[in-house]
Amino acid sequence: MKSKEPGLIPSLIPLVFLIILLSFNVKFFGDDTLAGSNQMALIFAAAIAAIIASFYGFKWVKLRDGVVKSIGSAMPSILILFLIGSLAGTWMISGVVPSLIYYGLKLLNPTIFLFASVIISALVSIATGSSWSTVATIGIALLGIGKALGISEGIVAGAIISGAYFGDKMSPMSDTTNLAPAMAGTDLFTHIRYMVYTTLPSIIITLVIFLIMGFTLDIDGGSSKVEEVLLVLEQNFNINPLLFLVPAFLIFIIIKKVSPVPALLAAAVLGGIFAIIFQPEIVRSVSGISDNYLKASYIAVIKSMYGPVSVETSMASVNELLATRGMAGMLNTIWLIIAAMVFGGVMESSGMLFKITNSVIKYVKSTVGLVSSTVATCLFFNITASDQYIAIVVPGRMYAKAYKDHNLKPEVLSRALEDSGTVTSVLVPWNTCGATQAGVLGVSTFAYAPFAFFNIISPFMSIFMAAFNIKIRRINKDKRLK
Repeated sequence: MKSKEPGLIPSLIPLVFLIILLSFNVKFFGDDTLAGSNQMALIFAAAIAAIIASFYGFKWVKLRDGVVKSIGSAMPSILILFLIGSLAGTWMISGVVPSLIYYGLKLLNPTIFLFASVIISALVSIATGSSWSTVATIGIALLGIGKALGISEGIVAGAIISGAYFGDKMSPMSDTTNLAPAMAGTDLFTHIRYMVYTTLPSIIITLVIFLIMGFTLDIDGGSSKVEEVLLVLEQNFNINPLLFLVPAFLIFIIIKKVSPVPALLAAAVLGGIFAIIFQPEIVRSVSGISDNYLKASYIAVIKSMYGPVSVETSMASVNELLATRGMAGMLNTIWLIIAAMVFGGVMESSGMLFKITNSVIKYVKSTVGLVSSTVATCLFFNITASDQYIAIVVPGRMYAKAYKDHNLKPEVLSRALEDSGTVTSVLVPWNTCGATQAGVLGVSTFAYAPFAFFNIISPFMSIFMAAFNIKIRRINKDKRLK
């Protein structure tokens, strides 16, 4: 039987089924949904999609090839995730993260900490072009500082992610910042300059919110707790400014456009070398070997890269800061990503995703309607396909002609793609970005999402600009779409 495209109602069934299962997971599993329940929901939803597709003549081989292709597209992210786990381990035992926390506590006033976290994360992300690397390095350190100051980890993570995704969105070295104009048909720097009109107001509002929060938060016993943390870190680690050479090295090689995988591996190995040089007591403690330092060094570094490692101190809250999970700790997140790619692969190869989104386009009659539809479609793909690249590529291809037909320049589309596809990905727990950042920071997506103000504001800012016809570029200025 020849395959034919499923209708809109059949195409929506797997998505509705997935949403129902994910709702049950939140209700019954709480914060533990990443341990397997969300993965199973995605697998079951993919199975429903495959069954429906089979009724429309789609052979399993075609669906399977779509799944394999989908998983293949996520492999770079999976490799990066593994290496982030290793990097976190060696940076902890080397004293890099403890030193960042130590000096951060010395310098950062609790009142402006959230405000400063946004700015620091933004600067690092602009320099590196990677929100993932930013969150995995300086983000982990800032989270530790915030927890030591007694600030909710969800709020701190929201500030870190807001800054990191601002930088990722505006950096010419970011893959999504290059991808969006390529899909829309404009050039990189036109795209970046045009994004300023929506991105700058969004980050200013975000900074104001965090500044106000800093003055209103009740930080219980902050000063005395900070002194305790500083003392415990001094007692257990060799706190040394030279350790900052490790993150400086990572930032330098990323700026030099070294690919993320070799860059993160090199930084993880360098962290291990610094651990051997600067933290002999930690190395002996982690390895459990005291009489052979060569053997102890090898075991401690390798162990910190692949598995859970912790440093026990006299302060329970500090122990939480000094515990890492290595590559093994990323397996649940990687499992989630693979399950999400299975669902996305079946939905895309069967034509269900295109059917749903194409059903929307025909109702678009205005500029604000077109931009709103783009935003909604990007969010839809972040939720269903679980990948920000798909959320940029597919809507970019779908809407390119529609924007031209509506007399809008391609940078209007590329900006809408970034204002929604790039930044909302981290707000979805089963998206590759949401799952990764939650796994790296050890903070539930549901815990930080309400405080990722930049990511929440950006898509609305894009719609606002279109609604009031602010900085909307047209091919022919005499022809305006209302």
